[in-house]
Amino acid sequence: MLENIEVLCHSSIKFKKGKTIYIDPFKIDKKYNDADIIFITHDHYDHYSEEDINKIRKEGTIIVAPQDLSEKIALNNFTKEEVILVEPNKKYEAKGIKFETIPAYNINKQFHSKQNKWVGYILEINDTKYFIAGDTDITEENKKVKCDIAFVPVGGTYTMTSKEASKLVNEIKPKIAVPIHYGCIVGTKQDAIDFCDSLDKEIIGKILNI
Repeated sequence: MLENIEVLCHSSIKFKKGKTIYIDPFKIDKKYNDADIIFITHDHYDHYSEEDINKIRKEGTIIVAPQDLSEKIALNNFTKEEVILVEPNKKYEAKGIKFETIPAYNINKQFHSKQNKWVGYILEINDTKYFIAGDTDITEENKKVKCDIAFVPVGGTYTMTSKEASKLVNEIKPKIAVPIHYGCIVGTKQDAIDFCDSLDKEIIGKILNI
């Protein structure tokens, strides 16, 4: 289920499964211009980066993002037909890919307010559900997620710590869990290792960002 999926840097993920999909592209190393769909979780520089978006977009690329990014996306010359503006707790479809939005926000810190209506995503590809949590703490909403694979932040400071992330994953019980949001701005490889070591034995922890 992880074939043709890469964690590129921080929270940046690339899927090549029929369609080429990027999540929160950041520090892309060269111009690929191969994205069919770009998903943005929220309006922070390490998640919405126009420089990196422009390295991967091509003619007809669809960008999916929260409502508060509408003006920035328009200024970056995306047409209305190329933009899907999302709200939490809704279901959508882009280029045949079904997805839903899960609220992503902080409980005990102020970096990601629930009022911003920022999101994580559940993508359904080839009958597999991939949960990308976004920058979040443990919330009532993400504790109810049903998925096969979960990508969760483990770096702390702005999001869950590795211990908190493993607590969430042990509750929602995906088959595989992948740590993200570490090794660049906050968090270390050790956070990813600690996360994997704290998972219940029936859950596979997989580090993709080497």
